[in-house]
This record gives sequence, structure tokens and C-alpha cells, in this order.
Amino acid sequence: MRAASAGNTGCPRRPTHRAAAAQPAGTRSSPPAHSGVEQQQENHSSQEAARRRLARLRSRTRKRGGGVEALTGLGVLCRAMAALGAYRCIECNGEATELYRDYQRGVLRISICKSCQKPVDKYIEYDPVIILINAVLCKAQAYRHILFNTKINIHGKLCVFCLLCEAYLRWLQLQDSSQNTDPDDLIRYAKEWDFYRMFGIASLEQTSFFIGIFITLWWMTPEMLKTKSDFILLLKALLLSTYGKLLLIPAVIWEHDYTPLCLAFIKVFVLISNSQAIRVTLNLNRILPWFAIFFGLILENGVVCLFQKIGWDV
Repeated sequence: MRAASAGNTGCPRRPTHRAAAAQPAGTRSSPPAHSGVEQQQENHSSQEAARRRLARLRSRTRKRGGGVEALTGLGVLCRAMAALGAYRCIECNGEATELYRDYQRGVLRISICKSCQKPVDKYIEYDPVIILINAVLCKAQAYRHILFNTKINIHGKLCVFCLLCEAYLRWLQLQDSSQNTDPDDLIRYAKEWDFYRMFGIASLEQTSFFIGIFITLWWMTPEMLKTKSDFILLLKALLLSTYGKLLLIPAVIWEHDYTPLCLAFIKVFVLISNSQAIRVTLNLNRILPWFAIFFGLILENGVVCLFQKIGWDV
């Protein structure tokens, strides 16, 4: 009786090993399998969100025409360029697969170069004004950032605008040196033909200057200019480095006794910018770009002498 009453006390019995073993094996593994499916769904949704965010950044960059995003480099270049190693380290000029890594929720981390163990491109978090100041100071890091790690499509527009500035300066000097006192000739805007002629001469001179540079570099470093893309990249770098000609307009507007000296300084600044662009693009030393520029100046002066023999005022 005591044994029977002890069995009816209501105390819970401990489950035996046989009862535990009798449970199907699939019941314990079902929660991890379910969590794995949820993890895959979360990864898929995060990838889709990243793709949509990248598409929005691309469309925003196209609408703005290469504004702040174009200078900072955030979301401008596509992932295909990163896979091809299109990015460059601004310190050692080594190839990089990415400029930064997006950890979502606004968390970004700048990539580290595997060669020099420095940030691949620190300028992606800099203000565009700071980047422009460093470019004016002819820093190689700023040139690499603009040429390799951003996508700026203003080469043609900048070139045309710089040629217009130079043509206007020459046209103005031609009108000042004219000795004709005819009242009709005092109206400068009536002499459109002279302005167009100066624009054509300036275009031919700059073309001959670039041709001289290309010939010299192709002759001395043929391994650097093997493909068409190499020539296009060098041409874009040279066109962008002529931005110093924009200073011609202020020098003409605020004319004073030192204007010829200012124009000479602007010419020297443009040549220094061209040298730095060649050096950064082809990863050369400091002497070879200046040798190419010297040969380009010789060819440009030859074109000027040809126009003078024809009888045109240059």
C-alpha cells in the first residue's frame, strides 16, 4: 500500500532515455533549418536593397551631370569597373577592386591598399572644394582621384570653353593693336570673322601640341601606349589639365600693367598641370613628361610660324 500510495503522490516522472530516443530525429533539426531559410531571405533582401540604392545613385549622378558625386566618387562607377581593377590607389598607383565597403545602414569603410597599407582613396570623403584646391596645387593624389576613381565627362566641354577663352584673348589683343580709325571698325563685335579665325588657330595649335606629346611618349615608352584606351585616357587627362586657361578671362577683365606677366604665369601653370597629368596617367618619372611637353611646344611653334608666313596675325 505504501508503494501504491507513493506512486500516486503526483510527482512527475523523469523521462527515460528510451522515450527521448523514440522522438524523431527531424524534430530537433527543424529550428536550425528554418533559421537558415530566414537568413537566406534576409541576405537576398539586403542584396536587393543594395542594388536599388546603387541604381538610385547612378540615376542621380546622370541627372546632375557629374556634380558632387562625380568629384567625390561615391556611387559613380559601376561594379563591373571594380571587378576589372579600374580603381587606383592614390598613394602608390596600385590597382584596387573597391574604394569603400558598404556595411549598410549608412556605415561605410574606406578600403585599404594591399601594396602600401594606406587608404585607397581618402578623397571620397573630402569636400569637392578641398579636392579642387589640391588639384590646383598639382598634387598627384588629387590627380589620381579625379582621373581613375571618378567619372567626369566634361573633357570636351572644358576644352571648347578654354579654347574660347584663348580665342577671345587673342581677338582682343588684335583689336587693340589695330591702327584703323574707321568708326565701323571700333565696334569689336562686328568683327566676328577675326574671332572665329582666332578660335581655329588656337584649336590647331593645341592639336599640334597634343600630337607632339603623343608622338614623343609613343616613341620613348611604347609599352605605356599599347591600346586605344591608353591613348583616350591620356587625351582626357591632358584636356582636363588645361583648366588653367580659364584664368585668362579674369586676367583680361581686370587689365593692368602686369597683365602680360600674369598671362605668362598662366601659361607656365598650364604646362605644369599637363606634366603632372602625363606623369600620373602613365606612372612616369618627372623628366620624361617635360621632354614630351618640350617637343609639343616645338611643334606648336612650328604651326604658329606657318600661320605667320601665310600672313595671318596670331
